[in-house]
Amino acid sequence: MSVNNLNGLDLDALHQTLANMKDDPSLARFEFRAHNRWIEGGENRSVIQDFYGAGREDTSRSQPFELTNGEPPVLLGDNEGANPVEFLLHALAGCVTTTTVLHAAARGIEIRSLATELSGTMDLQGLLDLDPSVPIGYEQIRIRMHIDADCSDAELDELIGFARDHSPVCNTVCRPVPVVVERAS
Repeated sequence: MSVNNLNGLDLDALHQTLANMKDDPSLARFEFRAHNRWIEGGENRSVIQDFYGAGREDTSRSQPFELTNGEPPVLLGDNEGANPVEFLLHALAGCVTTTTVLHAAARGIEIRSLATELSGTMDLQGLLDLDPSVPIGYEQIRIRMHIDADCSDAELDELIGFARDHSPVCNTVCRPVPVVVERAS
């Protein structure tokens, strides 16, 4: 392992990865996958293991990740797991955090601590088709970042803005992304 480490990231590997992708942009193309199966009621389970990236199928995961989606009793479930919109907050928090840490390391900024609080508001009248004027899904998501780093407030504000603008999950949520839903034959 390299001794050139910042924020838990190997800086030599980071710079080598960036150089490889600059030399061959096709290495930056990734396809992530999830496989989901309905259990009953509001419960369903996703299995995540395989993906394509860096020019090949990845084989680094010997065991799959299993995520159970559920609903609270007020939404007709038994708290089998977090519900999908809560998983979206989890995905958003994880991606913004990782993007912040990655770009801080690339800039030579040491992060001493980083924690986020997320909240999203929605009106279920849209989901339930009770009022067609109500948007379906979140109306707003707020991310509050508690961050202590060895840089100025201005550098920290710029880093946080950069992370927001370069987080793949944040960008997926913030811009229209085509989603194709089709019946498999």
